[in-house]
Amino acid sequence: MDISVVIPLYNKRDCITRAIRSIERQTWQPKEIVVVDDGSTDDSAAIVASLGIEKLRLVRKKNGGVSSARNTGVQEACSTWVAFLDADDEWMPEFLSTMKRMHERFPDREVYASAYYLGNHAGDKRKIGLHGIPFSEAEGILENYFDVAAMSAPPLCSSVVCIRRDALIEIGGFPLDIKSGEDLLTWARLASRKPPAYSTEPLAVFWQEKAHTYDDRPNRVPETGDPVGKALLELKKRTGHRMKMDNYLSHWHKMRASIYLRLNMRLPALTECFKGISYRPGNLRLYVYLVMSLLPDRVVMALFKRLAEKVSA
Repeated sequence: MDISVVIPLYNKRDCITRAIRSIERQTWQPKEIVVVDDGSTDDSAAIVASLGIEKLRLVRKKNGGVSSARNTGVQEACSTWVAFLDADDEWMPEFLSTMKRMHERFPDREVYASAYYLGNHAGDKRKIGLHGIPFSEAEGILENYFDVAAMSAPPLCSSVVCIRRDALIEIGGFPLDIKSGEDLLTWARLASRKPPAYSTEPLAVFWQEKAHTYDDRPNRVPETGDPVGKALLELKKRTGHRMKMDNYLSHWHKMRASIYLRLNMRLPALTECFKGISYRPGNLRLYVYLVMSLLPDRVVMALFKRLAEKVSA
């Protein structure tokens, strides 16, 4: 198994070295590291170049967004497999060796991935909550990916996946016309082809910005027209994963409702709640959100901080 590590980079001068050092600490080393500088305006790229790592290639391009940077890295990669690491995240030393071991155990898979820690701005870390895992060992096939993803924190994130390069190219890579949720859509498209092999060991730290936690309000409004929801619905029609996709579609609208509620945008929050209920009438969290939409904003924010201790919304 040969692996190229791809890191999309945009203005991450304070953390890019940490990410790269976590690759150097891997107990099993990749063939190469491809850092794609997506038009950074700080000295991130200069910091990468100054590290003097022989197997590291720095690719520079005009700013086009994270999907464009990842796709460029995939095109530049010279390995059969591509592992992604965001510039502000880091791997545990056993991440790549675990990907290699799962490839040996489950050689027909197109995606290998692991659980991870969520880190916040205060430096605290906690393992993601996982529910409905279909195997009892530490590693196995996530046959019910969409069910697990609908009941848990996202089981996959952009810093814990190792993907067969040609499979990613076949689905069109990461979508360029989506501003948020492009990674979740990509994992869904890959999982609908062949469920991933998965380790429940947390082998990376996904460091969240304050606006991505419940300590602050979201820093962006959900995308108008919901292109991710439309693409997921099209995927459901095309693949026939009807019950599984219904649960996942309900979960997607629950996430959008959560953002709208925290932004104190009540009408679109209600719309998302009713859409989610239409796909899964038993999604209890959506009924909680309906009640929360009637409460004062300060109460809503306090409740979200309480909910943060449970499964991510």
